[in-house]
Parts: sequence; C-alpha cells; structure tokens
Amino acid sequence: MRVIGIDPGVAITGYGIIDEKGSEYSYIDSGCVRTPKDLNSASRLKDIHDFIFDLVTSYSPQALAVEKLFFSKNVRTAFQVGEARGVIILAAARCSVDLYEYTPLQVKQAVAGYGKAEKVQVQKMVQMLLKLSHTLKVDDEADALAVALCHLQNRRYQEALKGGKP
Repeated sequence: MRVIGIDPGVAITGYGIIDEKGSEYSYIDSGCVRTPKDLNSASRLKDIHDFIFDLVTSYSPQALAVEKLFFSKNVRTAFQVGEARGVIILAAARCSVDLYEYTPLQVKQAVAGYGKAEKVQVQKMVQMLLKLSHTLKVDDEADALAVALCHLQNRRYQEALKGGKP
C-alpha cells in the first residue's frame, strides 16, 4: 500500500510518501511545498492545491492522510491552516483517493508511543521506522512522514479489530 502524508500549512506544506509491503515500510519521497509571502492568499492556496494534485497523480497512492487542525491560540493562523487543508482535501477528492485525517495527538501516539512526545522524538522515530540514513531537515517534512506512518499503523489496528489481515 502506498500512502501520502501531508502536514498542511500556507507558508510550508510538508509531504511524505511511504510504501508498505507486509510489515516493512519503504521511504519513497518527501519534501515541502513553499509559497512566497508576497503572493496573495488565493495564489498560495492554488499553488498548494496544484502541487498536491500533481503529487497524487504522479505517485498514485491508495490513501492520503492529512493532519487535522489543532486548536491554535492564533485565530488567523488557524484559519490559514484550515484553508490549506481545504485545498488539500479538494485535491484528494479530485483524484478519487481515499482521505484520512489524524490529530497531532494520534500521530505522536502512533509513531512515538506517547501522545505528548516532543518533535525531536517523533523525528527520531520516523528516521528509525523508515531506516533513513539522513536526518530530515524540515519539521514539516518529518511531520508529514509521521502522518503517513500513523495512517499505516491505524489501518493495521482497524484491520486487527475486524479480524482481517493487513
């Protein structure tokens, strides 16, 4: 199964692509979409949508997992992240790929085993689970890979509850 994980944002949207074969994970690709501050909001959102649409079209995943919006003290930031999530969800719908959403707590729990894990703990676990020889330089990229791993872990759990095999 191939899954794309997304850590949404307007300035930086992280993405991570992972394949699962049996009980093994394979790192495929990851990175960030950056939108310039001098672009208007609509253009930035269009750039994010177009990039995610092209990413899904190019990699043909079976699922797209996106981080849910968490409560933010800054209302403006919360709205901007919500708008970015909206265009990401639209891209998934346009590509007819199954969409799954996970809270930051669920992601940390699935990857690090503790829902209040620090970012560095999550990053180290992502690196270990994917057997990466390099450290991921951007938090958003590591977070997106963590969202993808969370989906794969959650899928296994749901199938185990149903008595099926992954």
